[in-house]
Amino acid sequence: MGILLSEKQKEAVNYNEGALLVSAGPGSGKTRVLTERIRRLLAEDKSFFRILALTFTNKAANEMQERLTEVPNIRQRAFIGTLHSFCLEVLTNRGKPVGIEGTPHIMESNQERRQMLLQSVMGDVVLQQILRSKDSKGQKKLLSEWFEQIEQAKKKLMSPEAIDDPIVREVYELYDLSLRASNTLDFDDLLLLTYQLFTDRPKIADFYRRQYKYICIDEAQDLNEAQYQVIRSLCSDSYQNIMMVGDCNQAIFGWNGADPKFMQLLKMDFNAKHIELTENFRSSQAIVNLAQKLKPVYQVVGVLPIKGEVCLLQAKTEQEEAELIVNHLKFLIDSGHQDIEDAITLDRCAILGRNRYVLVKIEQELSRHDIKFYKKLSGQEESESDLIKDFELCMRLLINPQDRFHFNILINRWEIDTSSIADRFDNENNQLIKWLNSNTPTNRKPVLEAIDELNYPNCNFSKSLDILLKFANNIEHEEERLLITEDIKLWSERWDNYLRAKVGGQASLSKFLSQVAIGVNQKTTHEGIALLTVHSAKGLEFDIVFIAGLVEGIFPDYRAKNPTLLNEEDNNMFVAVTRARRVLILSYPQSRTMPWGDSRLQNPSRYLKQFELIQC
Repeated sequence: MGILLSEKQKEAVNYNEGALLVSAGPGSGKTRVLTERIRRLLAEDKSFFRILALTFTNKAANEMQERLTEVPNIRQRAFIGTLHSFCLEVLTNRGKPVGIEGTPHIMESNQERRQMLLQSVMGDVVLQQILRSKDSKGQKKLLSEWFEQIEQAKKKLMSPEAIDDPIVREVYELYDLSLRASNTLDFDDLLLLTYQLFTDRPKIADFYRRQYKYICIDEAQDLNEAQYQVIRSLCSDSYQNIMMVGDCNQAIFGWNGADPKFMQLLKMDFNAKHIELTENFRSSQAIVNLAQKLKPVYQVVGVLPIKGEVCLLQAKTEQEEAELIVNHLKFLIDSGHQDIEDAITLDRCAILGRNRYVLVKIEQELSRHDIKFYKKLSGQEESESDLIKDFELCMRLLINPQDRFHFNILINRWEIDTSSIADRFDNENNQLIKWLNSNTPTNRKPVLEAIDELNYPNCNFSKSLDILLKFANNIEHEEERLLITEDIKLWSERWDNYLRAKVGGQASLSKFLSQVAIGVNQKTTHEGIALLTVHSAKGLEFDIVFIAGLVEGIFPDYRAKNPTLLNEEDNNMFVAVTRARRVLILSYPQSRTMPWGDSRLQNPSRYLKQFELIQC
C-alpha cells in the first residue's frame, strides 16, 4: 500500500468480513481509512462485486470520489455518493411498485411544494371549505401546519395511512397524488419510498445486497432515524458487511434528527467490531489543546510537532471587528507565519460564523478591500434570471408534458390563453412544445429555440445554452444581461460535472435534472477565502481559521436553552475550532447593532472563558 498508515488505521483498513464501527476524531484520517479500505478490497478480491460508499453531503461524496479516482474502473466497481442520490437511483431503476416510472423529478423548492399543497387542497370541496372558513392569516397558518405535519410524517417514514387525524391524512394523500400525477417527488420521498420498496418488496432489497458486497458509510454521526432505517431495510438480518465511520463530538445536525446514537445501534444490531482512531494528523498543538479544553473527553495520543497559534481580537463594534479581521488576514498574507509552509494564499484561509448574519459586515469589508471570497458550499444555487427560470420550466415540461403544476406556472408567467389546449399531450411527438411554439409571445421565443436545440430525447445541452447566451449578449440592460450570463455559467458547470461523472451510455436530460435537484452537480472548486457558517464548513480544513461573533446569544445560539441543545452548541464550536490546521483567530464585538437599529452591549461568549482567553 503506497500510503503511510498508523497501526490503528491499518487495523481498520485491513478488516475483512463483518460489521465495523470506526470512531475517529478530527484530523485522525477517518475518510482516508474508509477510502483505503475500499481501495484494498477492490484490489485484493478479483471477483466482480460492487461497493456502496455513502455519505451525507455532496462535498464529502466529491472528496471520496477524488481520493479513489485512480482505482481502475472505480465508477463501475463502486457507487460513491449521498444516501439521497443512491435512493434516487434505486427509485429510478426499481420504483414501479411504489408508483415511480423512470427518473422522477425532484421538487426541492419549499415554495413550489407549498404551492402544490395549496393546489391539492383547493381541489377538494371539504378541505377548501375548512380553509376558507378562516381569515387570510388563519389560512396561511393552517397551510403551514399541514405542510409541517406532512414533512414530519415523511421524516418518520410514515405513509398517509399511518396518520391518525383524518383531515391531515386526507391532505397528505391529496398532496402525494398531485406529486405522483406529475411523476414528481419531494426530497423526503426519496427516503420514504426507498424504505417502503425495500420492506414491501424484499426481493428488490436482496438484489441490491447481492450487487453490493460491502457498504461503507462516512460521517455516521449525521445519520437520522429515517436514514438509519433505510440502511437497515437494505441490509435485513443476514447482511453483515457494513462499515460506519464517525465522530460523536461532531454531531451538529440535531435539527434534522441526526443523532450519534445510531453509531452505537450499529454495534448492537450488527455486533460490530469497534476501532478508535485517537491521533490528530491535521492540527497544531495549540488547536488540539483548545479543543480539549472544550471537550475533555477528546483524547489524542499523537499530535503534530508544530506549536501553532491561537489569538483573540477584541472590537468595540461589529464594523471594527470586520476591520480587525480583514487587517489581520492581510498581515498574515503579506508576512507569512512561522508554522505555515510556503506563502499564505486566500484559499488556505476561512472565516466562520455561527450564522450568516454574523458575516455580513465582514463580507462588506472584504469587498471594500477587493478580497475574493466565496460563501456557498452546500445547498442548491437557484437561477436568478427570468429567461433561465423559463428555460428550466420548459425542460421539465419537455420531459413530462403531463406536469400540470409547472405548466400552470409557465402559462401564468407568459400570460398565454389556454382555451385551445388539449387534455393530454403526446410526449414522443413533443406536442406540448409545439403548442407552446404556436401560442408563445415573441419575446419568449429564444427559450423555445433553446428547447428545440436540445433535440429531446437527445441532449444537446451545450448548444441550447449557446442559443441563450447569444440572445443575452444582445440585451442592452446590463444587469439583466449579467444575471442571464451568470445563470448560464452555473448551468454549464453543472452540465460539465454531469458529463464527467456519467458512467457510459447516452446523456439523459431527466437524470441530469434530477441530479441537479439533489445537488450532485454542485461546484467543487472555489476562489478566494471561504466565508462560511460552521455547518457548511464541516468536513473542511484550512491553515488559518477566523471564528467571528463570539458573544452570548450568537455562539452559543440564544435558542440553546436545554442540555441537549447546549451540547450541540459545544459540538458546533468543536467543529469550528478543529477546522484549523495551524492558526486560529477568535473575535467578538463589545456591542452589536440590533435588527431594530439600537446598539446593545454584548457579553463575551462563555467559550472564550472556557478557553482561558478572557477573565471570568
